[in-house]
Amino acid sequence: MSETLKHLWALIKKEFLAILRDRKSRIIIIAPPLIQLVLFANILTMETKNAEIMVIDNSNTLESREFVAAVANSKWFGKVQNTDNITLAENLLKTEQIEAILQIRQDFARQLKSGHSASVRLILDGRTPTIANGINNYISQIAQTYSQNFAQKLGIKNPQIDIRTRVWFNPNAVYQWYLVISLIVILALVITLMLTSLSVARERELGTFEQLIVSPYTAFEILIGKTVPPMIIALLMQSAMVASAIIFFKIPFTGSFPLFMFSSFIALLSFVGVGLFISSICNNQQQAILGAFAFMMPAILLSGFVSPVQDMPVVLQYLTYANPIRFFIAIGNGLFLKDMGFVDVLPNLVPLIIIAVSTLGFAALTFKRNME
Repeated sequence: MSETLKHLWALIKKEFLAILRDRKSRIIIIAPPLIQLVLFANILTMETKNAEIMVIDNSNTLESREFVAAVANSKWFGKVQNTDNITLAENLLKTEQIEAILQIRQDFARQLKSGHSASVRLILDGRTPTIANGINNYISQIAQTYSQNFAQKLGIKNPQIDIRTRVWFNPNAVYQWYLVISLIVILALVITLMLTSLSVARERELGTFEQLIVSPYTAFEILIGKTVPPMIIALLMQSAMVASAIIFFKIPFTGSFPLFMFSSFIALLSFVGVGLFISSICNNQQQAILGAFAFMMPAILLSGFVSPVQDMPVVLQYLTYANPIRFFIAIGNGLFLKDMGFVDVLPNLVPLIIIAVSTLGFAALTFKRNME
């Protein structure tokens, strides 16, 4: 029995030393869990905070201003702006610069004072149902509290604020639509990242990387050869997923499919650069897989897929500008649900182009240095 324990101890000790002796393995094992703990703790929330609302106060009375002030002073909302231009408000909602429009009718104060229901129109962006439902619930709670306080102050019965909600782009606030569209984006990028991160590491593990170095091919030609197959596979897979979303999940695709594929191509290029960089610094496929997952989890968390970007700490919000998934999810939802044109897509497409150029350039430099 003691001999068996000695053998087991020797094997266990050997495995611990094998894991901890490799510096890259130590970093991959220790750093990602700590990073993900910090991200999960600060990002994951089911609450809607810092939502931006545009108010159109057609009543412009003391009562309507008090109600707007109650909304603006709520901890759930961020910037609450006022305007008289409904077209401007609708354009801001369409371009995702605000999350809701609160429109107060001209007879708001008169209806409340007479003890009747004062109707208020609330227009919500339904592309992210959790945010839309959260805003609707918060506005309803504020309206109920204001009505009760108003009734007590004037000594009248039954004055109520009737919130009449309209949801744009996803009228029934079907969460599955948002989930499927976001997963199409994320899965396509995951496929690209995994294929490219394994490419050079596989060559090293099989011992064929040295053959590539001494071959007549230039570093640029090898880089293109490593880039094209994952791109084609990812684009084909994404096209199949889009078709499945339309046919099986009955999600309407209202925008331009060529524009969607062009945006996909740019976004995938950015992840090809990340994948090639991971592959170039890893010695084997196991390290490459761990490195890819270590990058993917924070990227998905910081994309706004799990929790809205505006609910994150300010430092993390700035980090999201370097995350292509954030911009590609916005493009995917916009082209699927609200017929975004090229001008509407451009604010999200430009950051994707910058990220793609940066990651591919960095990957090319790293790859060339390794070959030399």
